[in-house]
Amino acid sequence: MATAKFAVPSHKIHTCLWFEKDGIEAAKFYVSLFKNSRIVSDDPTLVTFILDGQEISIINGGPHFTLSPAMSLFTTCEDQEEIDRLWAALTSDGGKEIECGWLTDKFGVSWQIVPRCLMEMMGDPDEVKAKRAREAMLKSVKFDIETLKKAYNGE
Repeated sequence: MATAKFAVPSHKIHTCLWFEKDGIEAAKFYVSLFKNSRIVSDDPTLVTFILDGQEISIINGGPHFTLSPAMSLFTTCEDQEEIDRLWAALTSDGGKEIECGWLTDKFGVSWQIVPRCLMEMMGDPDEVKAKRAREAMLKSVKFDIETLKKAYNGE
């Protein structure tokens, strides 16, 4: 399928990130990381792309506004391999590790790289187990599923 120069969003509401520049470069990088992803339009001012079904746009709007961790792309991972792969790619070339599964990529976009099982553990009706999972989360930078499970199980 050909990439349109400019496209009308297909969803009523979707995320739009303000970049100073490099929106097309960022979109190409992001779609390379996720299955079922593609660039929809590559207008120099507004690039729109799909990340595993989620429509996102980037406006190349100049230096008037900057990205901040107040908005992040929350990414649910199925296993440690996916966490490790995304973490390595997103922190490469100047990305920065933060804490609790958060990072900022080389473009300044904040991401949360979170294992699905952590969300399940923290939602456990057993409040003691859920608390141990939360406490392990707070001590983490990049999540290690085995470490989280051991804490959750009281090991």
